[in-house]
Amino acid sequence: MGHIRAFIDHNYRHFNAAALKDAAQGYERHIDQGGKMMVTLAGAMSTAELGLSLAEMIRQNKVHAITCTGANLEEDVFNLVAHNHYERIPNYRDLTPQDEEKLLERHLNRVTDTCIPEEEAIRRIEHAVLSHWQKADQSGERYFPHQFMYKILLSGELKKHYQIDPKDSWLMAAAEKNLPMFVPGWEDATLGNIFAAHCMEGDIKNVHTVRSGIEYMMELAGWYTATAPKTSVGFFQIGGGIAGDFPICVVPMLHQDLRRTEVPLWGYFCQISDSTTSYGSYSGAVPNEKITWGKLGAETPKYVIESDATIVAPLIFSYVLKK
Repeated sequence: MGHIRAFIDHNYRHFNAAALKDAAQGYERHIDQGGKMMVTLAGAMSTAELGLSLAEMIRQNKVHAITCTGANLEEDVFNLVAHNHYERIPNYRDLTPQDEEKLLERHLNRVTDTCIPEEEAIRRIEHAVLSHWQKADQSGERYFPHQFMYKILLSGELKKHYQIDPKDSWLMAAAEKNLPMFVPGWEDATLGNIFAAHCMEGDIKNVHTVRSGIEYMMELAGWYTATAPKTSVGFFQIGGGIAGDFPICVVPMLHQDLRRTEVPLWGYFCQISDSTTSYGSYSGAVPNEKITWGKLGAETPKYVIESDATIVAPLIFSYVLKK
């Protein structure tokens, strides 16, 4: 026990390595002091199989809420049921346009060096979730995107298709805890596109059967207002984009638009990103810029690790888990 932690403590002393260690120790300190942690997932972290470390973080109560893109929501389940059909292409930088067309003809959707199989992954989950969409539609019920995914996982209907150990699925761990989750911009995900197509074809009558991003913000505002006054809430951001920008805005919204000025600011902030600071970049903005927007305070512990999240996040999670 503790080999990864000991390695980091001994070797990670400067530059991005030191930032990684500082952020991990700050995360641990925040949790040990009774704080909660929001983790945000951008990019393709589920296809990178972050569940191998994130699932255990959820089970051990080191993560208390998640904001993620629709892609990360669905791709964890795609991997759960179709892992053996994925293809890895280590030489993806050498692919020609003609090579890419051949992958298309085989219905393999490439994410960097990993191809997601359409039939075994996407269509299998479409078939499963469509029945839940239609049932809700016919009964006049409405749910958030993640709630539909929780339903199909907890029902056990996919068990016969599992191709990885379900303990390595972070969404399964979240579903079992009914973890608060927020999925802004779900419409641009594969299943969001599929839902729109079924609405256009008339298979689903009410487009509002799947609840919206505005409703997610209202849900987040309610969760944060109920949680933050009791215990400090930290913000651990993996990547950039809407997964990070959406939830961090809840604090200035509460303060400036709802005038709930007694609600505390985020109590910890860390971002892992390979986006460099540049003109007008949100993902590459330094944390101090967030002070001017009322998201963080001058005293909020702040960390930025400018590196590959697929390398950094598992190390930090392993450190916090004392592996």
